[in-house]
Amino acid sequence: MKFKNKLYSFLALVVATTIICTHVSPAMGKFVANNPINAQTSISVANSNLEQGKKLYDAGRFAEAVKFLQQAVKEYQQQGDILRQAATLSNLSLAYQELGDWNQAQQAITASLNLLTANSEKTANLGVFAQSLDVQASLQLARRQTDLALKNWQQAAEIYTKIKDNSGVVRSQINQAQVLRIQGFYQKSIKLLNQVQQQLQSQPDSLEKVVSLRSLGDSLQLVGNLSAAQKALQQSLEIAQRLQSVEHVAASLLSLGNNAHAEGKITEALALYQQVVKISPSPLTKVQAQLNQLKLMIEDGKLAEAQTLLPEIQSQIAQLPTSSLAIYARINFVQNLLKLGGENLTLKNSQLIASAIQQARDLGDKRAEAYGIGTLGHFYEQTQQWNEAQKLTQQALFLTQTHNAPEIAYRWQWQLGRIFKAQGNIQDAIIAYDASLATLDTLRSDLVTVNQDVQLSFRDSVEPVYRESVEILLRSQADKPDEKILEKARQRIEALQLAELDNFFREACLQGKTVLLDKLVDEDNPTAAIFYPIILPESLQVIVKIPKQPLRHYATKIPQAEVETIANQLRFNLNQQYTSKATKQQLQQLYSWLIQPIESELQTAGVKTLVFLLDGALRNVPMAALHDGKKYLLEKYAVSLNLGLQLLDPQPLANQKLRVITAGLINSPPGFSQYPPLPAIEQEFELIAKTGVETTKLLEQQFTSKALESKINSANFNIVHIATHGEFSSRAEDTFILAADGLINVTQFDKILRSREGSKSNSMELLFLSACQTATGDNRAVLGLAGVAVRAGAKSTIASLWDINDEATAKFVGLFYQELQQGKVSKAEALRLAQLKLLKDPQYKAPRFWSAYVLIGNWL
Repeated sequence: MKFKNKLYSFLALVVATTIICTHVSPAMGKFVANNPINAQTSISVANSNLEQGKKLYDAGRFAEAVKFLQQAVKEYQQQGDILRQAATLSNLSLAYQELGDWNQAQQAITASLNLLTANSEKTANLGVFAQSLDVQASLQLARRQTDLALKNWQQAAEIYTKIKDNSGVVRSQINQAQVLRIQGFYQKSIKLLNQVQQQLQSQPDSLEKVVSLRSLGDSLQLVGNLSAAQKALQQSLEIAQRLQSVEHVAASLLSLGNNAHAEGKITEALALYQQVVKISPSPLTKVQAQLNQLKLMIEDGKLAEAQTLLPEIQSQIAQLPTSSLAIYARINFVQNLLKLGGENLTLKNSQLIASAIQQARDLGDKRAEAYGIGTLGHFYEQTQQWNEAQKLTQQALFLTQTHNAPEIAYRWQWQLGRIFKAQGNIQDAIIAYDASLATLDTLRSDLVTVNQDVQLSFRDSVEPVYRESVEILLRSQADKPDEKILEKARQRIEALQLAELDNFFREACLQGKTVLLDKLVDEDNPTAAIFYPIILPESLQVIVKIPKQPLRHYATKIPQAEVETIANQLRFNLNQQYTSKATKQQLQQLYSWLIQPIESELQTAGVKTLVFLLDGALRNVPMAALHDGKKYLLEKYAVSLNLGLQLLDPQPLANQKLRVITAGLINSPPGFSQYPPLPAIEQEFELIAKTGVETTKLLEQQFTSKALESKINSANFNIVHIATHGEFSSRAEDTFILAADGLINVTQFDKILRSREGSKSNSMELLFLSACQTATGDNRAVLGLAGVAVRAGAKSTIASLWDINDEATAKFVGLFYQELQQGKVSKAEALRLAQLKLLKDPQYKAPRFWSAYVLIGNWL
């Protein structure tokens, strides 16, 4: 798990003779509101119990601090000084929070608030009351009572506004944004933090600035805006350094490390984590940085280095005071040990989890308790103690269901399915997997916004649930095909692709009225067949839908690694100038797995178009290039790709008048010299216009992000044709197109395409991306490519899997629009006919030139 910077807050109570308690947050970052004490009301208490309590608190000697603060409370009570008594009780609550004594912390803050509520008339009382609300909110957030914490910080902000304490308002807003982020409302958090930044921009350096920028950076990272996150976090670090606040320097470095990890900069992330460990005064922050380091090393295969970290982390963890985050740190340490396996699967480490579970019970944190019990169940699963593993997993599952924690529940449902499967109990395993996926479906729009203490890694913690479920479903058929099971299996594969798309964009993507593909091929387009290849660990499974026939299923027993090796080699080999004999053999191999077993039935049914929902590495292979030994698949069928079992409003483009917005960039703007000129774009646009298609053109300096948005909003069109350098990846932050004013990243591009007025928003039938390419070896890049169109409401996308000679591109584009305009054929058939003409051209007959173009979405 990757920890996130969490700001819990903790305010100094500003009254006469009141100490300023700095609260060390049980999280990555901590915000100390170091308000100056008013000199006119400050009374020297150097030798008092109160001052002694402050000194001990600042030194981290919390148990000793409690004794002096308790004595100070008694003194103020005897003196009848209600205001100072209430303020000291709040500081006492902070000290108890540091000790993990949540009941005493709650009693102290409740007593403080009761005193202040009874005496709420004076302005001074209001200031202390607001800060006591802050302390209560910090306790509630530490105990995961997020709704209550948010409500109290909102109330505190209202009081600060009333008494014109602008600094207090800002601090409360920062803390509200923190709660919103923990709850998964990232955009709301970002919006609130941007407002805070506007308020603080003209003000001198302050800790408020440090923490608000860090919190903003963390939220931006979570929504995938890594460059903006880097900028905010770097600013946070620089201000913390100028203020010489070591703890905040460490917290900002930790967030920068997390952002570098998200960018795939492993060496940089590790170096930043090491800096945190070296300088941080907070034991918890050190541990969190070390755990991030450990996770990264395991992911990067640096297992020997990871092992050397274990003793130090274990020693640090043992010294942490009880808190929710300390509990998660213990559990996640053990989870990393389980990943390392071998000698780390010891009784001693199972006892570490048992200790964390007990601490969660003492804390009253049911989510942490469920997380711990389920992890202990995973420990027994790893050691193949099935009865104990099943018992603990069911216990954890019961806790998550009774305390509404679906983001944890799905994990234990999945774990239960694995345990049943391992024992040969296939039917109960299917039930458990079904339950897990049903829970994931409820979380569909929140797969990346769940409780950050158990943050999901999609490829590690979500994708395997779908794949294992499909594997066990198909295994359950035995020798007799079951259409209901086949239907369920292909629905799972569709759900996986949609979940991947949601993960790419950080929100649910496919919206609007859809039509089932089966209905389309059975009733409206009975010459199309749908293929669902599924790559499983020991086999390649294929489910096929032929019009007006039940689902068919066949399989080839072949290891996943072999399928992926061939697919990845083809992705490289097909991009060469000439097609080697070995490459043709690989194309024939794939043909024999995917098409040959059912080819005679396709011919009998009169199928003319093949629609593929491709899986994994197969997405990088252009299906049109598959070869039967005599012909390419393209020579027999039109080919299209799809993302799911449904299409958005699938109307044939052949029935419509074609109107195209063309936007192209021949020369790259300053700063992007790595992208060569594309001189044939002008010819490409001329060829489009010659077909008689109505065009609106943006070329060279005319093609800016603002100009494109303006045309999208004003022009009457049904096709958007972009001719420029672009790259598509499974990572939104690495997906962009190039315009005259620089990069247009995928999120910005999506907003431009969706900026059209509601009444016209469904008019985009086709998004054509010419000269763009997908990331080599990235199995999800095609999903990212298609996702742009899906999100924007475009019915289809045409794009290339790799960069192609721009003269060949211009010729292909002209041929495609000619077929589309004059032939009144489907998009898939127009694509096929244009590709066939390139194939017959001696200059462009190699698959490199014609096979890279893929149609994704509506093929009509």
